[in-house]
Amino acid sequence: MIGDRSAKTCARLWSRIPEGYRKGRSFSDFWKSYRPVFEDDSSHRQVGKSSGELAHVERFFGRLRQKLARYVRRTRAASQSERMLHLTTKLFVEWYNEAIT
Repeated sequence: MIGDRSAKTCARLWSRIPEGYRKGRSFSDFWKSYRPVFEDDSSHRQVGKSSGELAHVERFFGRLRQKLARYVRRTRAASQSERMLHLTTKLFVEWYNEAIT
């Protein structure tokens, strides 16, 4: 799912994750809009980057920005449509999953 970092987008993403996965441990940074989504969830913890719990996520998004110019912050290589953004992201995720296995 692609969206901003609002509580609404976070709740939408969380609702799309299968129930079995939501019962597992999860982590996020201290972004204020995440707190209302997870405040009643005992399996979720907000942690700082120094904890190391977010390293794999940060590494993934670093690789995403490295490979797809449209994700680089402050760039002129923007997507012309949301559909193309979804398609290129899907292709990247498939490539990434194949590369790490």
